[in-house]
Amino acid sequence: MTHQPSYIPMQAKVAAPPAPGPGLYPSGPYQHIPPVSSHQSGPPPPSSYPAPPNQPHLPRPPPGGPASRTPPQSAGPSPGPRPPPARATPPPPPPAASLSGYYPNAQRQQQVPGWQYNSAPPPAGPPAAMNAPPRGSATNHVSPHAPYSSAPSPSMPQNAVQPPASLQGYGQPGKNIKMASHHQNRKLSKWEKQLSGRYHRGIFVSLSPPPGPGPAQLSPSLAAMSLQSSTPESLRVVNLLQERNLLPPGPVPAPTPCLPQDLQKMNCSPEVFRCTLTSIPQTQSLLNKAKMPLGLLLHPFKDLSHLPVVTSSAIVRCRSCRTYINPFVSFLDQRRWKCNLCYRVNDVPEEFMYNPVSRSYGEPHKRPEVQNATIEFIAPSEYMLRPPQPAVYLFVLDVSHNAVETGYLKVFCQSVLDNINALPGDARTKVGFITFDSTIHFYNLQEGLSQPQMLIVSDIEDIFLPTPDSLLVNLNESKELVQDLLKSLPTLFENTMETQSALGSALQAAFKLLSPTGGRLSIFQTQLPNLGVGALQSREDPNQRASAKDIQHLSPATDFYKKLALDCSGQQVAVDLFLLSSQYCDLASLGCISRYSAGSVYYFPSYHHQHNPAQVERFQKDLKRYLTRKIGFEAVMRIRCTKGLSIHTFHGNFFVRSTDLLSLPNVNPDAGYAVQMSIEENLDDMQVVSFQAALLYTSSKGERRIRVHTLCLPVVHSLSDIFAGADVQAMAGLLACMAVDRSVTASLSDARDAMTNAAIDSLSSYRQSSRSAAIATHASTRGTKTLSQKAFRTGTSTRLDDRVASMCQLKYQPLAYAMLTIHPALYRVDDLTDEGALNVNERTVPQPRVLQLSVEKLSREGAFLMDAGTIMYLWIGRNCNPNFLTQVLGVPSYAYFLPELDTAESQRTRAFVGWLREQRPFFPSLHIIRWASQLKVALMQNMIEDRTESALSYYEFLLHLQQQISK
Repeated sequence: MTHQPSYIPMQAKVAAPPAPGPGLYPSGPYQHIPPVSSHQSGPPPPSSYPAPPNQPHLPRPPPGGPASRTPPQSAGPSPGPRPPPARATPPPPPPAASLSGYYPNAQRQQQVPGWQYNSAPPPAGPPAAMNAPPRGSATNHVSPHAPYSSAPSPSMPQNAVQPPASLQGYGQPGKNIKMASHHQNRKLSKWEKQLSGRYHRGIFVSLSPPPGPGPAQLSPSLAAMSLQSSTPESLRVVNLLQERNLLPPGPVPAPTPCLPQDLQKMNCSPEVFRCTLTSIPQTQSLLNKAKMPLGLLLHPFKDLSHLPVVTSSAIVRCRSCRTYINPFVSFLDQRRWKCNLCYRVNDVPEEFMYNPVSRSYGEPHKRPEVQNATIEFIAPSEYMLRPPQPAVYLFVLDVSHNAVETGYLKVFCQSVLDNINALPGDARTKVGFITFDSTIHFYNLQEGLSQPQMLIVSDIEDIFLPTPDSLLVNLNESKELVQDLLKSLPTLFENTMETQSALGSALQAAFKLLSPTGGRLSIFQTQLPNLGVGALQSREDPNQRASAKDIQHLSPATDFYKKLALDCSGQQVAVDLFLLSSQYCDLASLGCISRYSAGSVYYFPSYHHQHNPAQVERFQKDLKRYLTRKIGFEAVMRIRCTKGLSIHTFHGNFFVRSTDLLSLPNVNPDAGYAVQMSIEENLDDMQVVSFQAALLYTSSKGERRIRVHTLCLPVVHSLSDIFAGADVQAMAGLLACMAVDRSVTASLSDARDAMTNAAIDSLSSYRQSSRSAAIATHASTRGTKTLSQKAFRTGTSTRLDDRVASMCQLKYQPLAYAMLTIHPALYRVDDLTDEGALNVNERTVPQPRVLQLSVEKLSREGAFLMDAGTIMYLWIGRNCNPNFLTQVLGVPSYAYFLPELDTAESQRTRAFVGWLREQRPFFPSLHIIRWASQLKVALMQNMIEDRTESALSYYEFLLHLQQQISK
């Protein structure tokens, strides 16, 4: 067959909407809309965009739960949403009525029954051909009466159905962008349950109508009918250009694939393994028509509360493709199973016939490996190229004058002292320390010494190890010496006047020290390296920040750090970088040492022990997590997929050893990865496809282990099913990774254009496939939110290192954590109550409603908490309730932290903030902002529904999308 070229979702064809300024749409039907001023006075804003004269607003109940609380308005932060000026095309009026219909049932091939043991004996002759896809069952756990189908079964639960998103009114400029809202209280009929839609970030997606007259062709009498009496509440149409309060009351779950219920309950958790499309197109041409990215997002080493661990002398794998046996293979009989990736028929080993859980024999399909999509094996000796390495930790510390001034050294030493007994490892664990300024300082910690010995090497051009055997020592044997060194280090360099930094030479020395064993190398740096190999020069010019096209230096200035990282990877050494500085450090260059060695980057801008206590607290918490969390050494990860699919691009921190094998010298539970995929061969005869990620690693206890995750998804042949199964959050995460690469290899403006085009392409494709339908423009919301993210923001306010650090986060963080940086959460916290609160570990945690990210939602009389992932802002209004200031903040000592006061209000606020922090492995710092604080600018930049210097408002972005799609 002829291979179908892949659609490239990040290909920039149409320029993104211009940055806000005069002449936003100079040649189009839309005119410039004045931006909102944070200090503009005026009357209280309306609750939604104004409708044209003589057109009533749509009365719409909130999407589930009680009505949204709008804080009291004032003349303070904002006058509210902007009505378009008289010259602009007015927002289209909401229809008096809209009778949304449904798709007719698509014709699908009759499917065969699910797995069952064959009653006849195995056929004689050669085994089944390896290349033949299964015509029958795809799993051993499907009821014979539940045939496979991409369509939802009437017996399936309501939340397992994903109807297609739809688009209405994009035919000509000025027509309405519409979508359906959700009302949870209405009881749906059985037929409606089968066809009902699914939430996408609080926006309910409806189905397209059957052939026949649409709302525009209805008679006036029908058009005058009320929505409540004519249309199911779940399918009621809302005008996006007029209605804004569409956030869901709680977190949005990942879409559920349309699989049989017994299959779905065994599928891999979306927190671990997630696909951008939960319905896989049959062909690449169909995927190209949908114009949506196909990819996987993984969190393979995530901390799990339930993880089955299997100890077996023989791990059952496919003899052809080496896939691990999993819940989605097919058992032809008790002695043979068919691989769900390459379809080879394999024999069941004799010992696999015994089930260690039930202690029964003859039921291989009930073993843990075939009942759990996520499982861990303790690997036998054939999975080891060498004896498992010990846990080895080497710390390399900047002790220049600038480093001593920040005060980080004292915090570091105290944190290591507090957690030294909690370092992951066993009796073989080793540690070592190197410090550097213009020279390199080694520390002899050999057992038997009365105190640590400092050994100084001043020849940084030809670095060597003075005593190789005593610099990395057994922690248990030399613990007292290690503790003595940590107690003395902060005072050892307190009077230094050395300002130079020979980071490159220190890294070379550390590499030589760790090469024989492998391990983890932790770098703490506070300034730009300026001496010896790897020296860098400042490349940041604040005057060049203004234009996206002029943003330079996102790529490294030298390949020294990349080459050294690859050398480290080859010797099973991962490098983690802690950057603590208020100065430019060229993170674009330094970050390569972590990116290519499977390490991590920790960025603490403006760190100072006195001037920035919020960063000090964050450093303490993050360092404790870093020192004590689970770790895997000398790891590799391979991703396999069903025949016909292929992987072509990886995102994350690693080195690609082969087409599907990632080298991970260290793996940690806070690291995420993403891959892009394409369809090389048609999947016409397949009902489902599978993906499997296998992570082989050495635990800190010296065990060789294999963690396996398997994901199963249905194959569909219609565009409507593809759109229905789109995972918007996963697509946003994958597109953000692709945009980061585009920013570095091309330019930031190209990346911004490409993200906008990704939204335009997918919406245009849906418009062509569904001529009359309503669509939740979820892609557009993700587009404008990602454009406002610090990594892609334009303007003069974003420093180069801040931008690069944000890009590193998007590439490295698991999706659940990255989404908060793309779309922060805003809450009002000055009136917290116990109504609807959660009970977590005998604590009462209030649950305030999430608010729209607009200045319109702020009021001078309130206090508002913004959770932006790695940072939190508590904004205090100018006229905030004095009771809140007294009972929660303890006036006047509320500059940086929440005091622990013995009041109900303080306990509620601290419980809510603490609960938010517990949802992620890192510690977000909390900045308390008074109404006129300079930090207010950072808060306002996250108000992504408003116009900023770097992005259009949500309303303007919708207009831009409408204009482009209607061309």
